[in-house]
Amino acid sequence: MKAKYLLPLIIALPIILVLAAGPKTNPKVENNVAWDSTQTQELFARACADCHSNETKWPWYANVAPVSWKIIHSVDEGRSKMNVSTGRTGELDDLVKLINRDEMPPRDYVWLHARAKLSPTEKQELIDGLGNTFGVSLENEINNRRSEDDDDDD
Repeated sequence: MKAKYLLPLIIALPIILVLAAGPKTNPKVENNVAWDSTQTQELFARACADCHSNETKWPWYANVAPVSWKIIHSVDEGRSKMNVSTGRTGELDDLVKLINRDEMPPRDYVWLHARAKLSPTEKQELIDGLGNTFGVSLENEINNRRSEDDDDDD
C-alpha cells in the first residue's frame, strides 16, 4: 500500500469506529425503587444497574465499535428482562438462579468491573433484599440453594 493512502486510513479508521459504535441510551427513569435497605441498593448498583436500569454508566470503550455493539446488546437484553427504572422486575426466581450459578453478573462484565463480583454473603444479601424490595417470596429458591450447598458438602 502506498504511503499516501496509509495516513488518511490511519486518521479515518478511529473516526469510522466511533461513528459505527451504535446508540447508547439512558431513557427517563419512570419508576423510583423503594429499596428495602441501602445495602440492597448498593449491591444492585455495583452488580446489576448498568444492565438492569436506565442509569447505565457507559464506559469509554462503549464508544468504539465493535466492542460497543456487544455492550449495547447486553444492556438492551438486560433491560428487556428486568429494568427497575421502568418497574419491570421479570421473573425474580430466574434471576436468583442466575445469581446463584454465577451467571449474573456475567463473567465478562465482572472481568471489566471487579466491584461487581459478589461474595457468597453479598449474593445472599442481594437475593434477600430483592425479595423484600419487590415484595415477593424467594424462599423456595433460597431453600433450594441451601439444600444444594448441603449436598455439595457430602
